[in-house]
Amino acid sequence: MALIAGPTASGKSALAMAIAERQRGTVINADSAQVYRDLRVLSARPSEEDEARVPHRLFGYIDGVESFSAARWAANARAAIDAALVEERLPILVGGTGLYLRTLLDGIAPVPGIDPAVREQVRALPVASAHDLLREADPAAAVRLNPHDTTRVARALEVMLSTGKPLAHWQEQRVGGIGDQIELSPLILLPERDRLIERCDRRLAQMFDGGAIEEVEALLARHLPAPAPVMRAIGVPEIAAMLAGEIGREEALDRARLATRQYAKRQYTWFRNQPPEGWQRTDATDRDSQVNIFERIFLQ
Repeated sequence: MALIAGPTASGKSALAMAIAERQRGTVINADSAQVYRDLRVLSARPSEEDEARVPHRLFGYIDGVESFSAARWAANARAAIDAALVEERLPILVGGTGLYLRTLLDGIAPVPGIDPAVREQVRALPVASAHDLLREADPAAAVRLNPHDTTRVARALEVMLSTGKPLAHWQEQRVGGIGDQIELSPLILLPERDRLIERCDRRLAQMFDGGAIEEVEALLARHLPAPAPVMRAIGVPEIAAMLAGEIGREEALDRARLATRQYAKRQYTWFRNQPPEGWQRTDATDRDSQVNIFERIFLQ
């Protein structure tokens, strides 16, 4: 199985397609934003033309109203990998969501079901208040997590309050991973940071001009609940504020660019430090060079 990973705008999707054409592969999405069908442009999903060139799986198959988990994605990914192998195609995972990849390869923490009342109470808290409570309930998690990371702070707090044990306790008991059952050929794209940020800025402007505003307008027309993950995707709050007349187009673009840069930097740090040392990293941006690097790994 192949894995092409890296931060947003690193060119991983184009590389995965090039490999799929050369190695008779199936491209399998591992990006948490690209699972939603509502945001093809804003999530940089492959175009319909790209999807027609080689088989693509797990792209745009979840409705925006649904809350989607890494565990559910991992189950879907296992099925997609098995289907590709039955068809004698190379499964090529591509994406930038480290949690998805870790869940698939290493397994998932067997956290018991969260008490709905606890979840509702925690999710209603401002992130600052949730982090204050987490500092009291699970000091180690409070130190480890970004105090502004709404999703992860809430998750750590609700697990502690509902189960009586910290999330780290459950994460030590991961089950269901496939990492020890497959031969993995991983390549991580880590282009020079300034180049990556410049590409993020340029691509976001193209998104604003190429349908992202209309996508958010259609999303808002559905009146989805504010906590829905798709409503928090980068670009959605900024464009929504513009459409509401609260800010202008340039400010919306600037805010979305800032959010994208921050996200790319977090991804860059994660992919540089968290995957195993044996996973090949490259700063090559030339497509032929990237393909050659991957094929050397694949043929070892």
